[in-house]
Amino acid sequence: MNLIIFTDGGSLHNPGKAASSFLIYNGKKLLDRGAKHIGIASNNVAEYTALILALEKVKDIQKKESIKTITCYADSNLMVQQLRGVYKIKHPEMKKLNVRIKLLEMELGIVPSYHHIPREKNEEADFLVKEVLYS
Repeated sequence: MNLIIFTDGGSLHNPGKAASSFLIYNGKKLLDRGAKHIGIASNNVAEYTALILALEKVKDIQKKESIKTITCYADSNLMVQQLRGVYKIKHPEMKKLNVRIKLLEMELGIVPSYHHIPREKNEEADFLVKEVLYS
């Protein structure tokens, strides 16, 4: 399997009521999706949390199927560049979330490739976040 993941996070009033979402595909086939409230958080924390939720689901998928690659797309350039090691992480909460992602990568035995995409190419994940935030 070659998984493709789309994630998004959002916060009202930043920080404020926040939500995270993800979609996981094998090619064009949707394997899983999810969205949930995460309490009061910043947009950046919500973005990181979305990726953590997705990678935890990937662990469940990996119990049943062999995964070759994981490609992650997010509209948060900050998160993508931090995960790639291009930008330093200064915020203590985001440092903790980044460490959690690195631990998930080790547990999976796969380092995903991380890519920034414009919001209009992340419409499904964005829709899921807004659906939760405004419900």
